[in-house]
Amino acid sequence: MNKNLNDAQMQAVLHREGPMMVLAGPGSGKTLVITRRIENLIKNVKADPSSILVITFTKAAAMEMKERFLRRMSTEGRRVTFGTFHAVFFMILKYAYGYQAENIIREEEKQQFMRELIHSMHLDFEDENDFIQGLIAEMGLVKNSRIQLTHYYSTTCGQDVFRRIYKEYEAFLHRHRKIDFDDMLVYTYELFSQRKDILSAWQKKYQYILVDEFQDVNQIQYDIVKMLAEPRNNLFVVGDDDQSIYRFRGAKPEIMLHMPKDYKELSMVNLSYNYRCPPAVVDIASKVISHNRERFEKEICAAKKDGFPVTVEKFENQREENKMILERIREENISYSQIAVLFRTNMQARGLMEQLLEYNIPFTAKDRVPNLYEHWIAKDLFAYIRIAKGSRQRRDFLMIMNRPKRYLSRESLEEETVAFDVWQAFYMEQPWIEERIEKLQRDIREIGKMRPFAAINYIRKAIGYDEFIKEYAEYRKISAEELFDVLEELQESSRGYTDFESWFAHMEKYKIEMEKLWEKGKGEKEAVTLATFHSAKGLEFDVVHILDANEGITPYKKAVLLPEMEEERRMFYVALTRAKKKLHIYFAKHINNHEAEMSRFLMECGFSVE
Repeated sequence: MNKNLNDAQMQAVLHREGPMMVLAGPGSGKTLVITRRIENLIKNVKADPSSILVITFTKAAAMEMKERFLRRMSTEGRRVTFGTFHAVFFMILKYAYGYQAENIIREEEKQQFMRELIHSMHLDFEDENDFIQGLIAEMGLVKNSRIQLTHYYSTTCGQDVFRRIYKEYEAFLHRHRKIDFDDMLVYTYELFSQRKDILSAWQKKYQYILVDEFQDVNQIQYDIVKMLAEPRNNLFVVGDDDQSIYRFRGAKPEIMLHMPKDYKELSMVNLSYNYRCPPAVVDIASKVISHNRERFEKEICAAKKDGFPVTVEKFENQREENKMILERIREENISYSQIAVLFRTNMQARGLMEQLLEYNIPFTAKDRVPNLYEHWIAKDLFAYIRIAKGSRQRRDFLMIMNRPKRYLSRESLEEETVAFDVWQAFYMEQPWIEERIEKLQRDIREIGKMRPFAAINYIRKAIGYDEFIKEYAEYRKISAEELFDVLEELQESSRGYTDFESWFAHMEKYKIEMEKLWEKGKGEKEAVTLATFHSAKGLEFDVVHILDANEGITPYKKAVLLPEMEEERRMFYVALTRAKKKLHIYFAKHINNHEAEMSRFLMECGFSVE
């Protein structure tokens, strides 16, 4: 039993009765501890394998743990229950209410309903998919945090609108006897609260409960597990409060930090050895995370004795950063699958993806990266350019005629093909509007003579599109800064193209390549991994590159309050600790043509600005 286990791991494995929390940092062997503990419960504590419940967060993690355990105890292992929170709770609901798989609403059904609902309500939004995703995420947060609808304030739309959408969606589910993944938690909680007989039967069935990745639990999951563990409270939780990065899903480190108050008899053990990262990585990761106040104090030591130093480099801009990453990837004499490029937001990957495609370096993306060229701002600019290239389609003019405001009405364009003289004639009695059409015509002629970069600059500054963006952001009560980032990135992407044809050909190629990438099931196996800090959690690579370690990106500019800033720091900590051999960190002096500063997190690691 003690083979390959250190003292702390041994203490966790041999724990018998009552609640225990195991603080398991990156690369500390938590899966080993969980599988050996189950073995110990069966062999030495003589627990019935069918009375052991192991809960994880993903199906893949549940399968991996089950397989690892079956390799040690193939017969008894089949009777241990391994499953995700949703799988376990759905099993409970199945017995109570007779639910079947067809009662679970499919993602596309949910999307379709939301689409029809928001259209019937004539709501104002620019990007339909973003709006729907925002609504779905917020409805999940309401359920998972057990917040009363009347006390929840939406960030996606107005209060009354959100409450109506929420109620309509719930009514739709009830009408069709459907439940979503969040309902699985809500219904199980209600069932256990109202039917003590059913709760008691499940408490007798599962006498030992083990929870992996405990830092990711939300309030309702924790409340259900607490009920299920009573009265024995043989609750064995393994997690790392320093890797709690899913606040947007209702997971908060506070749940883990308050557990000692919920269980006065709680035993705690810290797995203090990191077997994954070299000493230099463990050192800077420990330094940065020590700046968080809301955490368990812990000492982490590197089990490895040597390794490469961490490199931190400053570049003029993101293009230069990407160039260095490409050079290093091509020089590294290791499998592409052992290389990862990590970033705080999926927007940052766009430039790098284009360059990887150019150099024919295979890559796989953990997150779908929005196509910059399909953003509504891009569509506006392209409409201007199409008109400059000779398009007289009504739909192109409708897109841009009041961007910026020219007080032109849709009724003034009756024909499918626009003729400037006819358009001006419509406003014969309003000469000031007639003049605006004339100016638009002059501007269009100018754009037609320019290169893409100069054309975009002209649309923004001479035509006044930047002013339109400011007014639009104010009216919609959204950040103008983010919209300007899109504009800057679009303009930057056009640099180097001498004509519109070659720029548009590049966009088309990029779109086709990206679609191919997704069709192949998120890329090839033998490929460089591109992932956000969130998606990289749980993964490890020989070589890790961290992009844009700049203020405003990591930590992200929206993080203002202390809990948000601490979560940003935990995300950076997660990114650092993915590296098994080499870690390269990059930051830029200019991002989207704006001055940029080095991230405070790098200073906390002990690196200076120069």
